[in-house]
Amino acid sequence: MPSNSNVQNPPAADGAARRTLRDRTGLIAVLLIAGATFAAYANTLRAPFVFDDVASIVDNPTIRRLWPPWEALSPPPEWGFTVSGRPVLNLSFAVNYAISGLGVWSYHALNLLIHVFAGLTLFGLVRRTLARPALSHSFGSRTAGLALAITLLWSLHPMQTEAVTYVVQRAESLMGLFFLLTLYGFVRATDSPRPRRWWILSFVACLLGVGTKELVALAPVMALLYDRTFVSGSFREAWRRHRWPLLALAATWLPLAGLLAGTGGNRGGTSGFGSGASWTGYWLTQFEAVTRYLGLSFWPYPLVFDYGKIAPGGFSATLPWAIPVVGLAAATAWALWRRPVPGFLGAWFFGILAPTSVVPGTLQMIVEHRMYLPLAAVVALVAGAAARRLDGRWLLAATVILAMAAGVATARRNAVYRNDQGLWEDTLAKRPGCARAHNNLGALLQGQGRFEEAIAQYRESLRLDSTTPQTYYNLGYSLLRAGRPAEALAPFEEAVRQLPYYFNAHLYLANALVRLDRASEALAHYEAAIRFDPSPAEAHLQYGVALAALGRWRDALEHYTEAVRLKPDHAEAHSNWGVALLRLNEAAAAVEHFEAALRLKPKLPELHYNLGQALDSLGRRSEAISHYAEAVRLAPDYAAAQLNLGIALGQTGRLAEGIEHLREAARFSPASPEPHTNLGIALTEVGRPAEALSAHEEALRLKPDDARLHYNVGHALLVTGRWDEARNQFAEAVRLKPDFTAARDMLRHLEETPRPP
Repeated sequence: MPSNSNVQNPPAADGAARRTLRDRTGLIAVLLIAGATFAAYANTLRAPFVFDDVASIVDNPTIRRLWPPWEALSPPPEWGFTVSGRPVLNLSFAVNYAISGLGVWSYHALNLLIHVFAGLTLFGLVRRTLARPALSHSFGSRTAGLALAITLLWSLHPMQTEAVTYVVQRAESLMGLFFLLTLYGFVRATDSPRPRRWWILSFVACLLGVGTKELVALAPVMALLYDRTFVSGSFREAWRRHRWPLLALAATWLPLAGLLAGTGGNRGGTSGFGSGASWTGYWLTQFEAVTRYLGLSFWPYPLVFDYGKIAPGGFSATLPWAIPVVGLAAATAWALWRRPVPGFLGAWFFGILAPTSVVPGTLQMIVEHRMYLPLAAVVALVAGAAARRLDGRWLLAATVILAMAAGVATARRNAVYRNDQGLWEDTLAKRPGCARAHNNLGALLQGQGRFEEAIAQYRESLRLDSTTPQTYYNLGYSLLRAGRPAEALAPFEEAVRQLPYYFNAHLYLANALVRLDRASEALAHYEAAIRFDPSPAEAHLQYGVALAALGRWRDALEHYTEAVRLKPDHAEAHSNWGVALLRLNEAAAAVEHFEAALRLKPKLPELHYNLGQALDSLGRRSEAISHYAEAVRLAPDYAAAQLNLGIALGQTGRLAEGIEHLREAARFSPASPEPHTNLGIALTEVGRPAEALSAHEEALRLKPDDARLHYNVGHALLVTGRWDEARNQFAEAVRLKPDFTAARDMLRHLEETPRPP
């Protein structure tokens, strides 16, 4: 029987076997990347919204409806919110809102999925790159293992936590995914016999990236550089072969320019021209920033959520940071010319960092999430150098050890995000001079009602940095909530001086003025709040309150109407609208608004009380009694409701019940004479003159200059037969109020009527 030891497999069968092995290897790699990433970030799904999440998600009215999509694709352009000028990012948050409202789990789940898909795209891109002629001879059969190593270390690196766990920094990770897809589609198109679908993928991904974050503008440049380095061999050849796809990618700069213009060209005054930042000063800080990024790439500790503002030092202070950065930049420039592959990695690192390192920002100078994409170049360079010196088993062992260490470190870093307070305390432990961390810790204490502690944090923040209007606003707000409106004025005034369109500062400055009985001065600030606030329902409501305080009820109605138009479910606006109508003797219309408010907040005792007043004035006393009674049931210490319930019961002949509620009103409002007066009247009617006299005397004690109360005491004394004392009280009533006809008549009656024996 002939031997088959020398029989060769047919070429087609051998190619199919290689494809099967490659597909199986790829599937295993995909499962490893996804599984390891999910494991590292599994503890993030309940992490709360923090810092910029609040403005861009929690308080963002444009994500409340997913359909039609035009509102979600029109994020607020002002203030430099993270979503400003980024419609795709804003739409992604609208998707989350449609799924879970403000429940954080879906936001974190989508962030994690984005990061996983970015990692898988990077794996595909790296594996195809390593298989190209420029690199395949160096790594041979280890290309899949090296691609897996690079992707795992990039995906699990603790520096990535800020771009994944911090919800609003989806801006970075989603842009990173679109950036990688742009390049991946471009690379696949250069290999494919049917490239059109890949060119379309590349263009669409780049266009979506434009609507996510401006940094994607570098994608066409990196595509050209990739083409020159790994595909065509020269810029001339790359341009000759692929100029139309490259021009299509570059055409996405036009909509990008339009989106930038929509935020004022400077992202609401937070970066670039018109931001007020010193360009030279900012550039000097970036030597430290880039050096720290590189150091954290190799040893990711300490990771800091917010480095705060950094004052640039002089030449001697900047030099130690500048030497490594300038040296590496020079090496990159040389390598681009002489060693294209490491040159491409250097260009990837410096190029993607360039926009945020060159264009100054007023809020952030060192930000770890900026390393989301540049980190891939650092990992690839180091892993590639190691792979040249290690065989497959050692490379696998090193990958497993480093990936496990990175995954554990990432999970531990994610635990810092478990609550706001822990995050800011961790930041201050590492950067005690970070003014913004003090401000945000103050905001947390403020939210817990710990106003004095919050005030101390705000004052420390302002000591470190007195140029932040948000901190002045927060200080004013805490002072106002702590019952110190006079002290709150100065911080609010400074906030609006530094930022004239700061609508919340205008609003609460106006509220402080109203609290100080300076409602007429408050009106201009309410007008400013309405003018600058993109959703001014609350400003209209408070403006109406101020006008009501000035007795301008008809003018107040206009603002209550507008508040309800802007926010139909605003129970307080409906209630105030009803109060204004009641004051204008339009009780029937007032009832409609009180009922509307009660449908929204059926357990609010003030609404039952207000509706009871309106019904009472319409003569619908039994209905009024039921609402007064409900107000009392919900809030037994509600003195005004107890008083009105007692009066209404007395007017329907239920004097015994009424007296009990009048006693409760007097108990819960001991400084007010009105409950005692009504209690005295009711006691007189049921024939208990001694108790009635005691109640009237207590009312008079509380307000001794009130002629009416003297009259009431006089009447009670007369009923008990104490004529001389009664005459004195009537005389005092006339002295205090000479035109008090009833008191004069009683005096005359006493003079004309013989005193009983």
